[in-house]
This record gives sequence, structure tokens and C-alpha cells, in this order.
Amino acid sequence: MKIKYSVILCSVWCFCACSDYLDVVPDNIPTVDHAFNNRAMAERFLFTCYSYLPNPADYNACPAFMAGRENWTLKSTIDNDYYFSRQFGYPEAYSFNIALGLQNSNNPLLNYWDGGNGGNNLFVALRDCNTFLDNIHKTVDVEPNERNRWIAEVKFLKAYYHFYLLRSYGPIPIVEQNLLVSATIDEVRVYREPVEKVAGYIVSLLDEAAEGLEPFIQNETQELGRATKTMALALKAKTLILMASPMYNGNPYYQDMKDSRGINLFPTTPDPAKWQAAAQAIREAIDCAHDAGCELYYYQGFNPVSDDTKAKLNIRGAVTDRWNREIIWACRAANTLQGVSMVRTNTNQIADQYMVSMMSPTLDVAERFYSNNGVPIEEDKNFDYERRYETGFVQAQDRYFMREGYETANLHLNREVRFYASLYFDGCMIYGNGSITDDPATMRYAQMKKGQAGGMLSVDRYSITGYLPQKLVHINSVASDIPSWSAYSYPFPYIRLADLYLMYAEALNEIKPAPDDEVFYWIDEVRRRASLQGVRESWTNHSTRPDKFATQSGMREIIHRERLIEMTCEGENYWDLLRWTEAERVMSMPIRGWNMNGTNVDEYYNVRVIATPEFGVKDYLTPIRQASLDINTNLVQNYGW
Repeated sequence: MKIKYSVILCSVWCFCACSDYLDVVPDNIPTVDHAFNNRAMAERFLFTCYSYLPNPADYNACPAFMAGRENWTLKSTIDNDYYFSRQFGYPEAYSFNIALGLQNSNNPLLNYWDGGNGGNNLFVALRDCNTFLDNIHKTVDVEPNERNRWIAEVKFLKAYYHFYLLRSYGPIPIVEQNLLVSATIDEVRVYREPVEKVAGYIVSLLDEAAEGLEPFIQNETQELGRATKTMALALKAKTLILMASPMYNGNPYYQDMKDSRGINLFPTTPDPAKWQAAAQAIREAIDCAHDAGCELYYYQGFNPVSDDTKAKLNIRGAVTDRWNREIIWACRAANTLQGVSMVRTNTNQIADQYMVSMMSPTLDVAERFYSNNGVPIEEDKNFDYERRYETGFVQAQDRYFMREGYETANLHLNREVRFYASLYFDGCMIYGNGSITDDPATMRYAQMKKGQAGGMLSVDRYSITGYLPQKLVHINSVASDIPSWSAYSYPFPYIRLADLYLMYAEALNEIKPAPDDEVFYWIDEVRRRASLQGVRESWTNHSTRPDKFATQSGMREIIHRERLIEMTCEGENYWDLLRWTEAERVMSMPIRGWNMNGTNVDEYYNVRVIATPEFGVKDYLTPIRQASLDINTNLVQNYGW
């Protein structure tokens, strides 16, 4: 038995117009009975409830890719490129504009509250979910078991939409029931509820949903994309670890945030018991996933490859390989995401409108990966950290990672496998792209200096930092020399098993006075897949802080970095940095990269500051549109806006 990719079944992608107030009053009342007149119509309404899911693979409308400063790009590429303006019809790059400091309360970017600027109105999604739950009993030709399953699916979706709003806005109105058409103005002017109450409601919905859902999809050819029990329990785990984290667990910035009733919208003091609740929920999700056949991904391809190449494919395949048993929940094809991530290997490819090659991980992301000894490069006793920006030559033992004899930055030498699997960079070997061979003599490799195929060939459409996210590109996606770009479609993951393992290690570490074998087990499982020794062995033998793992605070630092590395460019770093309240430090660092104007080694390998973004306390939460606050005076604005 396997957990298969959860691919959204609906082709409808609904964007709802902005409303003057929170839109929870159902419209089109005469059509409701018709919508549930028979099974086919009711199922269509069910798929409409799915259609509101925010797209995690849309780097333009998902805040995680660009707003979190994990990736950077050229503003001209975002605004003017055919890829954005024609293919998607977006006038602006909403996510990147947030990174540039252009978020505002008059017309918020990625507005999932009212809808607009890249966000669709999730309160409309909640309204439709409630409409479904209120009327599905009218459909007489649906078998009871199927009806119960559909109800459970919609409860899951309802929980997720609340979760997405909670994570973005903090306190939100709970849409337990749709308001009556006869609702008065005062009844429509709802309040934001305290975050603990919202989270409790989400958890209760997920518990109800889990009771009616199967652990995995049995009819895979027709039902991939439908909610499962494992998905519900994994989302419950994410909800509870969010509530246990510093962002929502006694955050001093929000201690005085109250609504017009005088009710505190955030807890005023930290509650350590929340970590225990999170740990229990995560373990329940892991056990359910294991029972359903879920396991960490290891490459099982038919092509014979070296151990080094196989180790890289273990990392890339965990995200991109179809029918992957590690994936708990995924949806929406990542085709366009691959187009902004793929490195060019021929200068003709610049003419391909889909080969934008512009989503650029920063130099700080590159430095975040461990050395090949499994510890931070600034801690490794054998890594020459002070000379990391100087250059050296690739030796024979690294020929499956980089072109042998190639002169590259010392920063690129002696790094862990996830570094080579996750990033394209100057001199790195490219497995795939139409050539499934790992013969170092014939493999393609990236050349990213100015004038080279992977570098600056025009005023836009190139990596501004010298890095591209290789782990997001399927090995069967091809950029030909004609040029012609063909993306091998895969659904982008929301949640995979390694995510749960690292969350579990984090929660266990927070409830124990010092880390024990159980804490190490779950993080070491992820490290083993990355060809690294366990935490204790690595730090004891190679770190200048050999006892770092022995304390809760030291282990917390290790686990946080492990998550940032393992989940690089998957949309999790942004949310993790927010919930840990580490975003002010990380997202305010200068954006750095190599000198992409350099045509030779001496010019190219010079670090330059590309931008100096700012991140303040107010940026932890998305602002509510001021017009909505003016109409509904019971709503209060988020801190700092």
C-alpha cells in the first residue's frame, strides 16, 4: 500500500472579487437546491470546494518562495517578462513585491482575506464548504458511505482554509456556519477570534474529518487529490506546532493586542504544555503515515548510477519523483516552477519563453548547507571558512558533483550532498535534462559566468545570485538546443514525511530537559538519507562546538538549521522563520550573490550585495485591508499596520 500524490482533481481555479465586508452570506440561493439535485451535481460542488486551495507551486502568488528572501530575482524580469505578463496575466509579482517592502494595508498584496493581488478570498471558500455541508443531505442518490466521506473531505478543506488564514493573519473570524440571508448589519460585522480558539476549532474539524477518511487513496486512477486521514493528521500536527512555537505562544509583541470587546487575541504567556500536544499529534500523524506505507524516499531508478549521483537523486526525487511514497500531500503541477529554476546549458535556450531561469537562491542559502562532515561550515574544524570566497580546483573524488579540474569558489568544495542536489551553480554537474548518464566525461555542467549559457545573456532572465534551485527540476524535464522547453510534470508537495520527522524532533526537544536518543533518532533518519552521520557523531568529531547537541538550546539550533536545509526552496523556510520569530534576523540580512557581470574566474567570484531588505515586527502578519476595517469596525488591524 502506498500514499500517492494528492493531485487536485478540479481544473477550475477560482479567483473571487474583492468584497466590501467579510463575505460569508450565501448568494445565488435559488441555485443551491439545484446544485445538490443529484450525485453528479453534488460532486461538482465538492470539487469546487477543492478549487480554492492556494497553489504552493506558484512562486508569484505563494509568499514562501520570494517574500521570505530565500530567493531573489531581477525586478525587471518579474514585471516585464512574457512568462509572467502573458502566461499568467499577473501585472506584478506579488510575492517578490512583499520582499521589496511594498506590502501595505490600503491594498494588501496576496490578499487572501478579501481576495485580490494574487490571493483568492478564502472566506468565500469557507462559505462554499458550509453550503456543501448544509445541503449534501438533500442528494438522494449518494450512498451513505460516500456521503460521509465527502463530508469528511469538506471538513478537511474547511480546516485547511482556516489554517491558511490563521498562519497568515493570526486571529481570524471562525466561519462555523454561514450567516442567514436575513442577517443584520451587526451580525455581519464579525469579530476576529483569539488564535487559541481558532486553532482549537481547526483541530476539532480535523479530528472529525480523520474519522471519515481513509488513510490512503485506493482508487488511484480516479481519486488522486482527495483528502486522506494521513493528510488530516499531518495538518493537525502543523497546526499544533504552530501554536506551540514562539510566534503564537506568548509572543511579547502581541500581548496587548485586543479586539473592541477587550478580549486578548494572543496568549499573554508561553505555555510549555503546547509542545507536548504538538508532539503527540505529530507522532500520531507519523504512525498513520507509516501504516499507510509512507517512507523516506530513496532513488530506485533503473539507470545504473554512481553512489554520489544516487545520493543526489535521493534528495531531488523526494520532491519531484512521481508516485513517491514520502509524499503525504501534494497538489498543483510544478511545471512553471521548473521553468524559473532550470539552468540553461545552451545559449540558444535564452529564446525559449519558458526558460526564465531567474528564481535565485541567495548566497546565504548556499552557506547554510553543511560541510561534507555534516556540521555548519563556520563550525567545521577542517573547513577553511575564512577563505571560502577564494577559489580552488575540483578534485577527482568530487567529479560527480562538479566538473573535474574546474576552478570554483572554495565555498563549493567539500559540501554535503544536499548542497549539490539542491542548487545549480557554476561548475556543478547536471544529471538529467535529456541525458540520463552520470559519466563525468560526458555529463553536462553549469557555466554561469556572463556570456555563458547559464549566465547573463540578456538584461533579464538569469540568476542574479549565481544559484538556481536544482531540487525543483525533475530529471526528465528537458531544455533542448532548438530551443524547446518540456517540463516533466509532477505535483508539488505540501507535506512530506521528512517534514514530520523534523517537526517531531523539534517538539520532543522542547519537552525534554536535554535531548535524548528519541530526539536524535528522528533527525538522524533524515541525515542518513542525506549521506551524513548522526548529530552526535558529526558534532563530536568535526565541530568546534563538540557538545552543542547536549543542551536543549544547542539542539534547538541544530534542528532549526536541519529543517532550513532539508526543506530548502519548498516553501517551508518562510513559515518556519516566522513561527520561530527568527525572521527579523534572517530576512533583514543583505541579499548577496556572485558578480554575475564577471566573465572570468577573477571577476565572477566576488561577493556583491544585491539588495538590503528590511523586515520589522509588523511583517510577521499580513495586514487586513483598511477599507474592510472601515466597514466592519469590530475588526482590529494587525500589529504595526
